[in-house]
Amino acid sequence: MTSDTHAGVHHAPGGRISLVTRTVLLVSAIAAITAVIAGLAAYPLVRNAAEQQTRGDLVRLADVTKTALDRGDTGRRREEPLPRPLIAALQAEQITGYLIAPGGGAPPGVSDEVLVAVLSGQSVSAEGETADGPILIEGRPLDAGGAVILEQPLTVVGVQAIDALRRLAIGLIVGLLIAMPIGYWAARRLIRPLRAARDAANEMATGSREVTLVPEGPIEIADIAESLNRLNTALVTSEGRQREFLLSVSHELRTPLTAVKGYAEALADGVIAGDDVERTGTTVALEAARLDRLVTDLLDLARLGAVDFHIAPVEVDLTELGADAGAVWRDRAEREGLRAIVELPDAPLVVRTDPIRVRQIIDNLAENALRVSPPDSVMVLAIRTEGEMAVVEVRDSGPGLTDDDRSVAFEPGALHERYRGVRPVGTGLGLALVGRLARGLGGGAEVGEAQEGGARFTVRLPLVPS
Repeated sequence: MTSDTHAGVHHAPGGRISLVTRTVLLVSAIAAITAVIAGLAAYPLVRNAAEQQTRGDLVRLADVTKTALDRGDTGRRREEPLPRPLIAALQAEQITGYLIAPGGGAPPGVSDEVLVAVLSGQSVSAEGETADGPILIEGRPLDAGGAVILEQPLTVVGVQAIDALRRLAIGLIVGLLIAMPIGYWAARRLIRPLRAARDAANEMATGSREVTLVPEGPIEIADIAESLNRLNTALVTSEGRQREFLLSVSHELRTPLTAVKGYAEALADGVIAGDDVERTGTTVALEAARLDRLVTDLLDLARLGAVDFHIAPVEVDLTELGADAGAVWRDRAEREGLRAIVELPDAPLVVRTDPIRVRQIIDNLAENALRVSPPDSVMVLAIRTEGEMAVVEVRDSGPGLTDDDRSVAFEPGALHERYRGVRPVGTGLGLALVGRLARGLGGGAEVGEAQEGGARFTVRLPLVPS
C-alpha cells in the first residue's frame, strides 16, 4: 500500500488513511481523553484540597490576628491595630477582618448564632453567604472582651483549584506533545515489516517466486511474513505440479491424436486397403474413444468447481450397478492377465445419487487399479454399508502408496509427477475426478492400504433414510 504525505497526514489511495497516521491520531486521542478524564476526576479532589488548605490558612491567620490584638503592641500606631506584615498577608488572601465590641452587631454574612458563640468566648469556624457569594468565617474571642471575625470568599478556593488544574493541564499537554512523535516513530517501525510484506505480495502477484521475507517485528507481524513465505513455497509447488500436469495431459492427448492423424492420412492416401480398412477403423475408433475420455475428464474437473456441473440424483440400487460394472471390469481384467473379484451385498442397497457419476467413479478407480497391478495379481470391487453410509471400494495388489502419497492422491497430476518413469502412472485426472465427484455427491473419498498388498480407494455415499 503506497501512501502520500500532505500537510503531515499520510493518505493511501482511495482516501484511506495510513497506519502511521491512524496510530498518531489514536495516541493523540487517547492522551486527550486521558487528560479530560483526569481533569474531571481531579477537579473535586483538587477543589477539596484547596478548600482545606484555604481553611487551614484562615484558621492560622485568625489565631495570629487574635494573638496580635490581645498582645496590643504599643509600638504600633493607633490607627493600625495589626502589624503591617499581617495586614499585607490578610489583603493578599482577600480576607476581611471585623472587630466586634461586646454587644455589637454581626458583620455581613455572619449569623446571629455565630456572633453569640464567638462573643461568649468560643472559637468559631463556619460558612456564610453575602451578596458577593459564599464565604468562610473564622471567629476568635479577645481577652479584653469582644471578638475578631475574619471572612474570606470561597472564590479564592475556586481560583486555587483552577490554577492547580491549569498546571495539571500543562503537564498533560506536554505529555501529549511528547507522545505524538513517539507514536509516529513507533508506528513507522511497526509498519516497516508490513510494507516489506506488501512489496513481497505484489511481487508474488506479478509472478515472481524468488521472494523470501525475514520475520521481524511483533509476533503477529512476523507471523504474516512466515505465512507469506509458506504461501510462496506452496505456489512454487502448485505451479510446478500444474506444469507437470499440463505436460502429462498434452502427452496423453498427443498420443491418440497422432494415431488418429496417421491412420486418417493413410486411409486418405489409399495406403490401407482391403481387409486392413476395418482393422484400421477399429483402431481409430478406440483411440478416438480414449481421446474423448480424456477430454471428458478434463471438462468434468473444470465443471466440478463451477455452478453448471450437473448431477441428477435418483434412487439407485448400488448392488445392481456394481454387478453391471463388475461384469465389464472382470472381462477387462482377464484380458490384462489379472483376476477381478466383485464383492456385493446379498440384498439391494439403495442410495439417492447420480448413477452415471457413481459408475464414473468405479470406472476411474478400476482403470487406475488395472494400470498399476502386475500380471497374475488381484483387483477387488466391493460394495457394502458402514453405518449410515454406502461404501464403494476398489482394492489392488499393486505397489501401493506411502503416507505422503495418500495425502496428495486426489490432486491432479501429483502422483504422475512423483512416479513418472518409475512405474505405470496416468495423468492423475481419474483420481482427482473421483475425489471431487465423491464430494459433489455428498460423500467423500479416501485412500489407504489394501489387504491385498496394494492401495485401497474408498468412496462413501449417504444411504436413503428408511
